[in-house]
Amino acid sequence: MSKIEDIVDALENKISKILHKQEALKQTNARLSNEIEQQQLKLKAQQEEIADWADKHNTLKMANSMLGSDENKRETKLKINALIRDIDHCIGQLSE
Repeated sequence: MSKIEDIVDALENKISKILHKQEALKQTNARLSNEIEQQQLKLKAQQEEIADWADKHNTLKMANSMLGSDENKRETKLKINALIRDIDHCIGQLSE
């Protein structure tokens, strides 16, 4: 009978250790999930900042070409032509 009690005690100890490990893993998983979420938010903010800087860079390039810089004149002319086409299209839709 003592042998069976020893086996049961050993099983209880092993089950207890497994449950403790499971709880520790759940806490680690929750912490890592929070860290992932924070990093994703940080990445999104950085991507938005990059897009903002790219837009500012394009605006600056256009302004420089309008001031007489020959570097981006072609791009600026294409952009102006695209804006004129958009305006003409809007006027056409308003006329209908």
